[in-house]
Amino acid sequence: MKRNTMSYKVRQYLMFAGPATLLFCGVVVIPLIYGLYLTFTSWDGISTTKPFVGFANYAAAFGDGDFWVALGRTLIYSAIAVILVNVVAFLLAYMVTRGIKGQNFFRAGFFIPNLIGGIVLGYIWQFVFNKAFTAIGANLNIGFLKNSWLSTPHGAMACMIIVAVWQYAGYMMLIYVAGFMSVSKSLIEAAQIDGCTQSQATWKVIVPLMRASFVQCLFLTITRCFMVYDVNLSLTNGEPYNSSVMAAMHVYRTAFTNRAFGTGQAEALILFIVCAIVGVTQVYIGRKGEVAA
Repeated sequence: MKRNTMSYKVRQYLMFAGPATLLFCGVVVIPLIYGLYLTFTSWDGISTTKPFVGFANYAAAFGDGDFWVALGRTLIYSAIAVILVNVVAFLLAYMVTRGIKGQNFFRAGFFIPNLIGGIVLGYIWQFVFNKAFTAIGANLNIGFLKNSWLSTPHGAMACMIIVAVWQYAGYMMLIYVAGFMSVSKSLIEAAQIDGCTQSQATWKVIVPLMRASFVQCLFLTITRCFMVYDVNLSLTNGEPYNSSVMAAMHVYRTAFTNRAFGTGQAEALILFIVCAIVGVTQVYIGRKGEVAA
């Protein structure tokens, strides 16, 4: 059989990529299409009929003030968390690529939090904020630790950001480590011969050549922070007074608690579009700068 024939190429594709394609369609494509269909119905999740309502769900989504408040809260949370996660991850990567003793152990240790599921992670940190920190504050008479940070709106948001940094920084660190290691040592040596100090070589030579790592890490943290739900559920559950409800949690409550699947799916689509616009714009700007560099 000739290898350049269409039938041969189809067989090869089905053999190697067919299972992955089937899984992708079953998990992503079909649910997406079905979700789009639900946005035009008033299905309650129970009845066998799905009455067609046109764009009424989108009108309800755009008129839902609580959704836009949650989305704005998610934007603020994501902006702060993305910056802190990448700053911490970059500093950790810089530290564990300087040849310090036991740096492989530190790499593994910093990465471990990313392996813990979001639900478990939320409950662990809930104990830390409610019990451990308050006990330390009471015994050492530290005022800002005497009361649980989860009991106030601003404190709950701060807790969410702290947990996000603790969870994601280790994973992003590995990407930055790969970026550091991809830079040729001859370039650094040449810069030092020309009179650059270690810090100048880092900021003037290494960092510009790591632009691809920055683009990838920013994209991953933006998408993860925008879609946060598990930690939001187990750590704060939207409390106190629904002041820490993120967009994904609001969408879930609209669909499954209020049984308004059409409106909830419309809000989910809006959230997806906002996240996609922010992510794609960030990648485009980053890639454009990478080419220019």
